[in-house]
Amino acid sequence: QLQLVESGGGLVQPGGSLRVSCAASGFTLGYYTIAWFRQAPGKEREGLACISINGGSTNYAESVKGRFTISRDNAKNTVYLQMNSLKPEDTAIYYCAATVKYYVCPGYVSTLYNYWGQGTQVTVSS
Repeated sequence: QLQLVESGGGLVQPGGSLRVSCAASGFTLGYYTIAWFRQAPGKEREGLACISINGGSTNYAESVKGRFTISRDNAKNTVYLQMNSLKPEDTAIYYCAATVKYYVCPGYVSTLYNYWGQGTQVTVSS
């Protein structure tokens, strides 16, 4: 069964850091371009960051640029999102998504991605 599994979410204070992970099972993540999305209650899903198959190209939404870093370790079949200087408005469920159709980031239209994880909750609060 092909699955993406996010982990590493939790409660963090404003200004703190957190790293969430996206692990693949049943397929080789190294053949896929990966993106991170988030969805807060009552809001639309938002694309945050994307990394190409070989990790040589990344893209960030303006809302997280300079604070979040996406990376991948294809040997571990895992993609990471390092989140620094977290704000209360970063509170959301964070999802990773994979697309085999594109070697580089195609943008953040949900239908471009073949596989999705179940999400991990990130809460930023004092």
